[in-house]
Amino acid sequence: MIRRFVFALFAIVCLSPLFVNAQTKNLTIDDAVIGVWREYYPEMIYGLQIRPDTKTCTKWDGRNLVEFSFDQKKSSTLLTLEDIVTELKKNDIAPSRSYPDYTWLSKNEMEIHVGNAVCVFDVAKKKIKSSAKCDEDVENATYCAANSSFAYTIDNNLLVCTDGKVVKVSDEKDSNIVYGQTVHRNEFGIDGGIFWSPKGSYLAFYRKDNSKVSDYPIVDVNERVAKVKPEKYCMAGMDSEEVTIGVFNMRSKKITYLDIDGPKDQFLTMVTWSPDEKSIYVGVLNREQNHLQMQRYNASSGKFEKLLFEERNDRYVEPQHPLTFLPNDPTKFIYWSRKDGFWHLYLYNIDGTQISQITKGDFEVQEICGFANKNQDLIIKANKETPIDFTIYKVNIASGNMTLISVNSGSHDAILSNDGEYFIDSYESMTVPREYVLYQTSNGKKLSTLLTAENPLANFKLPTVKVATLKADDGKTDLYYRLITPPDFDPNKKYPAIVYVYGGPHAQMITNTRFGGASGWDMYMAQEGYVMFTLDNRGSANRGFEFESIIHRQLGTVETRDQLTGVDFLRSLGYVDMDRLGVHGWSFGGFMTTTLMTDCADIFKVGVAGGPVIDWKYYEVMYGERYMDTPQENPEGYEKASLLNKTDKLKGRLMIIHGCIDPVVVWQHSLQFLNKCIENKVLVDYFVYPNHEHNVRGLDRVHLMRTITRYFDDHLK
Repeated sequence: MIRRFVFALFAIVCLSPLFVNAQTKNLTIDDAVIGVWREYYPEMIYGLQIRPDTKTCTKWDGRNLVEFSFDQKKSSTLLTLEDIVTELKKNDIAPSRSYPDYTWLSKNEMEIHVGNAVCVFDVAKKKIKSSAKCDEDVENATYCAANSSFAYTIDNNLLVCTDGKVVKVSDEKDSNIVYGQTVHRNEFGIDGGIFWSPKGSYLAFYRKDNSKVSDYPIVDVNERVAKVKPEKYCMAGMDSEEVTIGVFNMRSKKITYLDIDGPKDQFLTMVTWSPDEKSIYVGVLNREQNHLQMQRYNASSGKFEKLLFEERNDRYVEPQHPLTFLPNDPTKFIYWSRKDGFWHLYLYNIDGTQISQITKGDFEVQEICGFANKNQDLIIKANKETPIDFTIYKVNIASGNMTLISVNSGSHDAILSNDGEYFIDSYESMTVPREYVLYQTSNGKKLSTLLTAENPLANFKLPTVKVATLKADDGKTDLYYRLITPPDFDPNKKYPAIVYVYGGPHAQMITNTRFGGASGWDMYMAQEGYVMFTLDNRGSANRGFEFESIIHRQLGTVETRDQLTGVDFLRSLGYVDMDRLGVHGWSFGGFMTTTLMTDCADIFKVGVAGGPVIDWKYYEVMYGERYMDTPQENPEGYEKASLLNKTDKLKGRLMIIHGCIDPVVVWQHSLQFLNKCIENKVLVDYFVYPNHEHNVRGLDRVHLMRTITRYFDDHLK
């Protein structure tokens, strides 16, 4: 099994992936930007699930929900879309324009989600058994199956709808006070502000007080007289939001707030209900982000019950996941931590005693997919084989024994049966456009290949993609890179090259997926005669805490050194024209692009920086202070990283692009850079997208990439 995996990795490093058929067509820029996600996207199976208590799967096929046997020898229509639409209309629910999402609850019952409505559908009777809905214009709608209720927000208030009856949880008039919405700018794994208890007896929620947070002016220019739409934005070192957690009792209709001690600007995350609904667990992280406390509170009274454990780190602690209670033992839970240097899973009891470390090694666990073997095993996704492959493993909770159960290299996702006895492995790699394989979980036995997608780009004359590693300047750390060379590549020619860079935390550019993780635009530019290069420097994701956190208090420093290691590699190739070297990136990549164009002005001749962070003191508290501390605590680090101090170093052609209504990297960043360029008599090019936020999405993205392409063609090619 391991031998098979290693051979597959060798193939992705050394072979030209996916492109082995007759190739006559060229990508257009529309193909590269939009088409690779539409008509040239590998075939998928929509709505693929394993039906409980049967040896069958279900999927959407045309307008039918089809059931087929594991061996695919038998197939039949289980439901038609018309069956569902008819029942939806009877229940006064507007049908969606696409296939409704569904989840099997039992052999004959499925839960169907259509907009802000949820139905339990009896497949045998072809009838809706029960339904719940709320208005379509509400936000943050969160359904509780246990009591058939929706919680949602309108403006800044939280409401609950049960059997068509609406109850206001809050009726706040102060626009600074927000209920039931996400907090801490979606950092620390937070993606919502509503938390139903397991039995639906209680509703926990975030309450956010923005009174001390500055109103940042976002200008909407589409009105005849432009309007300011303020965005609450807390910059590093400034006053931040104050968050509390409330608990709404569904029976008494009263709110109790958790009695959480500590500074009001601390961070509250990892909100988890105990299975019996008696307790709520909260991860309390200090503003400095170097001390996490796992605390338990009484759900009824809000009183503090126990400090379970603490985690400290001189750099930072970054919680990302709530607790996961064992289905067969409500006295034990799984806790995610990087305390040994990598994202791993730990087993604790509810008193806070660590029972065991479930996973160990120099790799990162990315996801808990589910439970198997009567809840004795975990099914997880991790990059144990190589840093760029995310594969599926079975892990025994008691012993920690870990077994690879997705034997092919690539990026995998697991669809488990309700009992965990079977799973569907959906994966792609540089050599496999997409494949769905059905396995038996207990022994990893392959039962059936459900789909092997054809390469939708087989008739295109595409570039060659190579993925390999370089050593960092410490002589020991592997840095993964991706090199894309043009079709009909001639090693005796000299080619212009573009370094595409991101370089920051939470992102990994080099993966064993289609094109090695590259975008369609990278492929297009290589087709047009550029060598395209990307390197995941230290500071990027999925390589462990030390690899990532080395950037602490010095953003841009180590990242630049690693990117220059990549430049040295390009120089060694012989066919790269080092007088025609460009760089492009967005967001953190825009920061890196501008850093490289100024600090390495004799190396990079042309750059395009999108949505760039120019000075970290203008960036948000949560992310910015994690990696840089505050400007007051780390003035030297902020000063060194600030690109406002480097405009006089710029020699090449640099174009900055920014969305005028960007609420993430606010427009002020690049405008201040322009001010400094004007002050220092430095010429720079600039382009704005008036109606776009932090990136340019939708059909306008073709315009963006045409703009970037023309800039490189005009000044680099």
